[in-house]
Amino acid sequence: MLNVLSLAVDTAMCGRLEEAPTALAALGFASQVVFLLMVVMMGLTVGTVAFVARAHGAGDRDRALHVLRQSTVLTVWVSAAVALAGNALAGPLLRALGASDAAVAAGLAYLRPLLSGAVFYYLTILLGGALRAVGNTRLPFLVALGSNAVNIFLNYCLILGHLGFPRLGVTGAAISTVASYAVNVAVTATALRRGAVPALHVSLRWWSRIDTALARALFRVGFPAALDMLILNVAFLSIVGMLGRIDELAVAAHGIGLRIQSLAFVPGLAISQATGAMVGNALGAGSPAEARQVARASVALCTAVMSTLGFTIVGAAHPIVRVFDVASASPLEAYAVDWMRLLGYCMPLVGVHIAFVGVLQGAGATRTSLAINFAGTALFQVPLGALLGFAAGLGAFGVWLSFPLSFVVKAGLGWLAYARGRWARTGSTA
Repeated sequence: MLNVLSLAVDTAMCGRLEEAPTALAALGFASQVVFLLMVVMMGLTVGTVAFVARAHGAGDRDRALHVLRQSTVLTVWVSAAVALAGNALAGPLLRALGASDAAVAAGLAYLRPLLSGAVFYYLTILLGGALRAVGNTRLPFLVALGSNAVNIFLNYCLILGHLGFPRLGVTGAAISTVASYAVNVAVTATALRRGAVPALHVSLRWWSRIDTALARALFRVGFPAALDMLILNVAFLSIVGMLGRIDELAVAAHGIGLRIQSLAFVPGLAISQATGAMVGNALGAGSPAEARQVARASVALCTAVMSTLGFTIVGAAHPIVRVFDVASASPLEAYAVDWMRLLGYCMPLVGVHIAFVGVLQGAGATRTSLAINFAGTALFQVPLGALLGFAAGLGAFGVWLSFPLSFVVKAGLGWLAYARGRWARTGSTA
C-alpha cells in the first residue's frame, strides 16, 4: 500500500504550493495515467500470488521460489516497456482527458520521473504480494512504514525547497516517491536474501532465463485480473474526462477524493489480499471447507471495517479536505466534500465487493471477478455517470453519484458468484 500513501502525501504537500489549483488538477489527471499503466503488472502480481500461495499451501518451497524468481525477471521487462510507452503516451493521454495546457505541463513534470522509475514501483508491488501469499504481512508493513518516512522527508525537501534543496514542486514529489520505492525494494530484497522469511529465502542470484511455460501460465491466470484493472481504469479515465469537461476544479477535487478513497480502501484491500492468500493456501491443501470459512469471515470483517471508515469519512469530510490546504468555503472545497461524502456512503458495499474479489482471485477464478467488474463498471457506472452528469444536468455530483451506485451491482454479483460455490469446488481459472 506504499503507493496509496505516497500519492496522498504528494497531493497534500503539493496543495501548499503557490500554484496549488493547477498542481492538484495535474495530479488528478496524472494519477489516472499511473493507474492505467499498472494494468499489466496487476495481472502478473495476481498470477504470482495465486501460484506462490498454492505452492506454499502444498508445502512445495522450491516451486514457490521458482515462481518468485521468474516473476521478478518478468517484472523488470514489463517495467521497461511501461517506462518507454508511458513517457511516449503521457502527453496525449493528459490532453485526451481534457487537461489544460498548464495542467498538462505540470502532469508531465510529475509523470516523467515516476514512469522512468517504474521498475521500483512494480517490484514493490510484486514482493509485497509474494510475501502475503506465504502469510507474511509484517515485513511489507514495516518496510512500507520506513519507505513512506523517506518519501515524506524528501517531499519536504524537494517539493517546497527546504534544508538547502531546490524547490522542484510536482517534479520533486515524483522524485521522492521513486526514491521511496527504491528503498522499499532494497530493504525487502535484502531481508529475503538473509532468510527473514524462510518460505521465500532466495539466493543472491535473482536473475535467470525466462521459463516460458510458467510465464504463459502466470499471465493466463493474471490476464483476467489485468483486464479487470483495465476496465476499472478506463472507467476512471472516463469519469475524469467527464469532469474535465464540466470544471477543471472538479478534477482537482476528484484527485483529492481519490487519495482519501485509496487510503480508506487500504484496510479492506489488505483483508482482501490476505483472503486471497488464505483461500489459495486452503485450496492448495485440498480443503474447500476451510476456504469457505475464510470467505465468510472475510466478508464480515471487511464490511465492518469499511462501514466504520465510511461513517468517519462522512462525518469528517470538511476537516479531511482542509488537510490538503483547500480554502474554506471555496468551490474546490464544495466539490471535494460532495465527492468524499458519496464515497463514505458507499463504503459498506465496497467492503462486500472487495472481500469477494479476494475470495475469487485466491481461488484462481479471475474470470468471474472480471465479469463482475465489467458488468458493474463498464456496463453500469460509465453510462450512468454520463446520464446523470450531462443528460440529467447534475454536473460533477451526478458523475460521482454513479460510483456508489455501481457498488450495489458489484456487491450483489459477488454474492451470487460466492453462493454458486464453483470457485471452491474447482479452484479453476474459469
